[in-house]
Amino acid sequence: MKDSQFVKKKQRKFIKKTVKPVVVPQRKKISDIKINLPEIKLPTLKHYEKDFALILIPLSLFLVFLILNFINESYTKEITANQLIAFSMDTQINPYPFAQEMPLLPLSAKSAIITDADSQVVIFSKNALLRFSMASTVKIMTALTALDYYKDASILTIKSSGVEGTTLGLQPGDQFYFKDLLYAMLLPSANDAATAIADNYPGGRSAFVAKMNQKAADMHLFDMHFADPTGLEDDGDYTTATDMARLAAIAIQNKEFAGVTGTKQKVITNVSKSHEYALTNLNKLLGENGVTGIKTGTTEGAGEVLVTSSVAAGHTFIIVVMNSQERFVDTGILLNFIAQKVQFISPAGMR
Repeated sequence: MKDSQFVKKKQRKFIKKTVKPVVVPQRKKISDIKINLPEIKLPTLKHYEKDFALILIPLSLFLVFLILNFINESYTKEITANQLIAFSMDTQINPYPFAQEMPLLPLSAKSAIITDADSQVVIFSKNALLRFSMASTVKIMTALTALDYYKDASILTIKSSGVEGTTLGLQPGDQFYFKDLLYAMLLPSANDAATAIADNYPGGRSAFVAKMNQKAADMHLFDMHFADPTGLEDDGDYTTATDMARLAAIAIQNKEFAGVTGTKQKVITNVSKSHEYALTNLNKLLGENGVTGIKTGTTEGAGEVLVTSSVAAGHTFIIVVMNSQERFVDTGILLNFIAQKVQFISPAGMR
């Protein structure tokens, strides 16, 4: 009994010395486990920005092109339809003038032109784009400017005295109806009548001249300039034969202006009828060879100037001679040229 107990004690000591205690590791939480994976970089939108730009820019331009092309086609179809309707209803084709030949005409004028008033075609020209002084043909624009503002029965007071050049001897303080002063300005080319018309304009003479220049600009007559309403200022009153012909073509469309410049003689009086004035048109060609107007002019610097409207074969022509020595002779040569050399062609199939 004793031996067995002794053996058991020995066994216990042996076990304590030789057997180490087993340590069980603690379980880690999944959240505490760190896995070191290789870093993978995924492509981002910035990576493809350049590629998107290369695609989107031409695509956008193509869409814009399609939209503009659609708008343009729609607009063109609408305009074409409207033009066809207008043409079929009331379009009138003017015959086209031309000269069979262009001989060297013996003109004393340094500048001259013939235009067809309806088509604005130039039939003959000589230095037509060079500037020259206008002399009293300035009064064409003076008349058009005045007609825009005054009425025939408007009463104007003579304000200036000692006006130079051709005058009627109008006295300051005297009064006239505008229509009578218009005749006085355009037939015998009275400078005192032209001055009175400008003086009575709101703002006076300077405002009137400014309005003349404004009208020239509105008519696109960019080689035309006015310094006074009479044409005495040779340095400041200038134009080309081309612009003068255009102005004349516009002026004769005004029936009142055309009626006055087509008058050979006229008697006018002041408002009180205490003075009477007999007027004679200075245009010697008026009424001959179809001549219907328009205005003469003469100064030392401008030479002789003549603007003429003439009707031949149912067509209206504008003739301008500037810086001439014989304005009526030169104009007669050009009238003869129209009669002998100018023909008209109507486009085939047009009415």
